[in-house]
Amino acid sequence: MNNKSNFISRGPFVKGPSIALIKPTFTGAAYHQSFYKFYFIYVSLPHVRKNVTTDLNLLSSKVTNQTSKSSSSYTFIYLPGHLKTLLPNSNIHVLTDADADYGSIFFNNGTNKYDVVILGHQEYETQREYDNLKRFVANGGTMILLDGNVFYAQVKYNRNTHTITLVKGHGWAFNGKSAWRSVGERWPNETSQWVGSNYLCYSCNITFVNNPFNYKHHEEQYVTNPKDVILLNYNASITKKDSKPEKILIATYTLNYKKGKVIALGIYSDDIMTNRKFIKYFDSLLFRYVKV
Repeated sequence: MNNKSNFISRGPFVKGPSIALIKPTFTGAAYHQSFYKFYFIYVSLPHVRKNVTTDLNLLSSKVTNQTSKSSSSYTFIYLPGHLKTLLPNSNIHVLTDADADYGSIFFNNGTNKYDVVILGHQEYETQREYDNLKRFVANGGTMILLDGNVFYAQVKYNRNTHTITLVKGHGWAFNGKSAWRSVGERWPNETSQWVGSNYLCYSCNITFVNNPFNYKHHEEQYVTNPKDVILLNYNASITKKDSKPEKILIATYTLNYKKGKVIALGIYSDDIMTNRKFIKYFDSLLFRYVKV
């Protein structure tokens, strides 16, 4: 008997897992006629320290609870209902980045409120949200990363005005008075340690030999931790300008971190969220790695 059958046979009164899906609302705000206008205006600025003091208003943006293509819209339309159908005894909650920043994934005593948190395109994070998610996993929680390009840049969040402001990452740093060229990924070494992968690239030429979901390159994570347990290797190659293709390890994997676990799909799953083969595979990961 498979895991799903075992779960269903337990009866309607057995409590299932508590799952929180966290909308990437900070990422949605960054893409909303704001940060990327600034990036475009100053794309040709040399990669040396030269302070920019104009157009700085573009480095702050209003946060809403709306999702868009840049913030995993298909995932948050489809997945909550799918999970409730798949796991009828489970408790499904949809939170936002602001909730995770505030610490709403914990009880007052600091223990985890949820068994599982599921993230989408969490490209922009506050330091506090990043730390809270890391602590959630360390406490024994399971974090599922559906999309690539996560934890790439740091923002600060003003709870009074509901705005985010860039701090560091995506090639820039901003102190409120001026901006200058800086790092791409904000926490590369730390993210590799506890998440197990880092962001690859958007404009690269990526091909997949093992591609059961007919996925097309969008934004992916590449494996950077030798302790990752590879579940599905997409057999990817990256081709750079005027060079031959090179193998790059893009994979679905798991990584144990302290008392908890990270499950990363490695690809931008929002693009194929309703693909039957993909959602069947995603379901199999839940039954295999989540206590249902």
